[in-house]
Amino acid sequence: MDKPIARYIDAAILHPELEQTQAREAIKQVIGYGCRTVCVRPCDIEQAVELCRGTKTGICTVLGFPHGCGMSRVKGFEANACLEAGADELDMVVNYGYIRSGEWDLVEADITAVTGVAGPRGALVKVILETSQLTPEQIARATQCAIDARADYVKTSTGFAGGGATIEAVQAMLDSARGRIKVKASGGIRDFAQAKAYLDLGVARLGAGYTSLAAICEGNPVPGRGGY
Repeated sequence: MDKPIARYIDAAILHPELEQTQAREAIKQVIGYGCRTVCVRPCDIEQAVELCRGTKTGICTVLGFPHGCGMSRVKGFEANACLEAGADELDMVVNYGYIRSGEWDLVEADITAVTGVAGPRGALVKVILETSQLTPEQIARATQCAIDARADYVKTSTGFAGGGATIEAVQAMLDSARGRIKVKASGGIRDFAQAKAYLDLGVARLGAGYTSLAAICEGNPVPGRGGY
């Protein structure tokens, strides 16, 4: 770990029930920790742009979240709208039903619908595989699809599908990536020891809920909250 742990973290503020004032305060908290990005709901991009201006925290948002089963062309439209609103990075949920079906051309096309929009604009794309729903073989093949579609990262989980990052899933992604794409571990990372274990394994980015930042960055107790 060659920099403060906060600089590896995309801090997620994604619970659908959050009020606007709650989201705003959470964004301020993330900025205070100096996280790499704040990962917000698309409806919160504009206030994130306002709050993050002049700070070292960038703006990430999610596409096709949390199920990934919308039309690929809609994901492309959503990507364009989010980038126009001010997002720097896009975390898309790939259609993991396609992955489970072995429909690899459709998987790659789903990702390309987003990278084709984001790439020319210099925006990073992270592909959420939802690894808790996949076999190691499916994880490996989906990682290759993300490479072929010119994504920047593969990411483990949304945190909303009953399972998060595991050492086994992350290792399968790293083994398949072989340095050709970066890996982001997310879902269920709620303290410093967990976060550092994934960094030591070789991931380039961490996804963590904003309510876990004190535990990860300061070693304070984790609040009792489910989800991301």
